[in-house]
Amino acid sequence: MAKSYDAIIIGAGIIGCATSLALGRKSWKVLNLDRLPTAGYGSTSGSCAIIRPYYSTLDGSAMAYESHYYWKNWADYLGAADIDERGLIEYHNVGAMVMKTELNDYLRPTMALMDELDSPYSEFTPQELRQKLPVWNTESFYPVKLPDDPQFGIANDEPLPGAVLFHAAGYVSDPQLATHNIMRAAERAGGQFKYNAEVVEIRRADGCVAGITLADGERIDAPVVLNAAGPHSSKINRMADVEKYMKVKTRALRQEVAHVPLPDGYVRETGCVTSDSDIGVYTRPEQGDSLLIGSEDPPVDKHEWVDPDDYNRNFTEQWRTQVLRVCQRVPNLGVPSKMSGVVDLYDVTDDWIPIYDHSDLNGFYLAIGTSGNQFKNAPIAGEMMADIIEATQNGNDQDATPIDFHLKHIDRKVSSGFYSRLREINQNSSFSVLG
Repeated sequence: MAKSYDAIIIGAGIIGCATSLALGRKSWKVLNLDRLPTAGYGSTSGSCAIIRPYYSTLDGSAMAYESHYYWKNWADYLGAADIDERGLIEYHNVGAMVMKTELNDYLRPTMALMDELDSPYSEFTPQELRQKLPVWNTESFYPVKLPDDPQFGIANDEPLPGAVLFHAAGYVSDPQLATHNIMRAAERAGGQFKYNAEVVEIRRADGCVAGITLADGERIDAPVVLNAAGPHSSKINRMADVEKYMKVKTRALRQEVAHVPLPDGYVRETGCVTSDSDIGVYTRPEQGDSLLIGSEDPPVDKHEWVDPDDYNRNFTEQWRTQVLRVCQRVPNLGVPSKMSGVVDLYDVTDDWIPIYDHSDLNGFYLAIGTSGNQFKNAPIAGEMMADIIEATQNGNDQDATPIDFHLKHIDRKVSSGFYSRLREINQNSSFSVLG
């Protein structure tokens, strides 16, 4: 006889674990399945784990600003300081310094969103920016170029006009541990986890989800199945035969993140997250006295859409390109001969905004398109997904009347309809990792 649960979650990344915790706190009997050996072992472990309050939309910014308080009060969210034998993560609330550029309209729209949300920030002149980051060169090199461009590294006549430091921001240095923390809290709430478990079938009965079948033939029953499979989300959607009904879909995007030694003069303890559309990269301090460098997906870089089960896991010229771009900003940054960092995948929607929704198969739900910019929102996303699932299972029509989710720390509501699978492509999105 098949085992039975109230809900099965496909995926034990940070979104899947956070949803398990939220459903467990509603007294649901939940099972998370993951094809990998432990929680947070897939694309979550490769996350740059940056926490920031700004997005290109008001609803996105509200969710992100709210998330800051979950990370700041991490033990409160988990329910206990001793929840995990491995200890709790540390949220480095160092702020995010964003360069003012023509591309981001000198951050005027972003500051307007922050003003509406009462999210604190400080403007920096170029001189103040150099005082904050002594290694920083405030020349402008826009547009973003490839290293083989003859104009690469040649500064423009006009320097950067300055930057904005967003205070409700920082980073988590161990994203896998963050997921493990939530997994332990979910277990305390009654959740169960099964690893090395590959789902090969979404079973139906009478037009509704009936459960799943694993590669080893085991059948597990549940009236609710949530797709939180990260870069494999599109494959799971096709398995459930729901993708063809969605206006917004997901794809796996290959990404490289570089780790290089901190340059002389860079103080790790006071270093902040930086976002720099002038050169197309973001940075943050990394463990081991390293600087983490990620791409902001400038137009000159080609997107590499891949099969999540068959892609190049080795570093390429893109690694060197990202490091050389930062060398424009930090002239004494070395380019090591040995490449270090992460090669992993994003799960990306057509407009880079996630989908938190039900589907056209009754009982089948979606928490997908989250890679690259939703790590910070995971605790809230889990709670919102739990509310969507509960309301829909109780008869609410999520398409006609999407639930409003209350952001308790900033006392604001956001409509879950913003994340609908049936939305039109959101033209206000940045169409990049910046969301």
